[in-house]
Amino acid sequence: MTAATSERPAEPPHTVPTAALESGTICAVAGQSQRQMRSWAAEYPGLYGSDAFDPALFSTLALAAAFSGPGRTAADLRMANRMCLWCFGLDWLIDYKAASRAEVTALVRGCAAIAEGGDGSGGNADLSRFLADVRDELAAMPAFPALRDAWLDEFRRMLDAMALEWDWNAALKNGGGAPTFERYLANADNLGFSVVFASHWIASGGHGDVSAVREASWAVQRVIRLLNDIGTYERDKQWGDLNALMLDRTPRQVEERVAALTGEARLLLADVRPTAPDLADYMERQMDFCTGFYGVTDFWGTL
Repeated sequence: MTAATSERPAEPPHTVPTAALESGTICAVAGQSQRQMRSWAAEYPGLYGSDAFDPALFSTLALAAAFSGPGRTAADLRMANRMCLWCFGLDWLIDYKAASRAEVTALVRGCAAIAEGGDGSGGNADLSRFLADVRDELAAMPAFPALRDAWLDEFRRMLDAMALEWDWNAALKNGGGAPTFERYLANADNLGFSVVFASHWIASGGHGDVSAVREASWAVQRVIRLLNDIGTYERDKQWGDLNALMLDRTPRQVEERVAALTGEARLLLADVRPTAPDLADYMERQMDFCTGFYGVTDFWGTL
């Protein structure tokens, strides 16, 4: 037997399962995005200094975007992540820092003025500066002129919804009544998903039918609003937040509503897919990601 024939045959190259390969790439992008988000937070220390903005918050936010857009780079997801981080800062100031309706009004008016191109003060210097930076970056994108009105509308809807939820919480603390479940659900813009998505939409080129994309976005937002509430019920009780499970529905009824809303969202996403398949996939994956994510934990750190 010759040396050549006595050698062991070469083993076939190791094949990485497709799912593991994709997951590895997604996690790598999320890691890059997390570092970006931490660097942005460091630029605005007056906004992100609380323990609520712990390392896991940046990590899980980055993962949510990366898993929603497999195949996208950290640069592709930059605007979604910047707008998302900004919204968390606003939510923190309105829900947990604002001690009066006057403070909330100042935040809302100042942020609206900045979004519209002005120099208004949002009541927090770092919040205002971060928003102006995001606005300027968005305004330089080719798709912005066509979607400017839609983005501004989503932005105002979010501001109004956050202010309304503050009013509801204040009323409850003063012995007033809670909103009905249906009214609460109709205020789902306070979640901020649709304005973050609109920012990503502009950064992605602005494709698709505007009405169909927005309708699908609102439908997905309603699902995520309730998924968030199911996942954060115990924390919301501790932090004094309003939650759908505290209203005129049982947990089983809320879960049934989530299932029905998810079906409605998938039908609306099917209407988006022919002209903007990447956007439809992004929204659907975001919804499905949140279904798994909120079954275990949520984004915030500790008070």
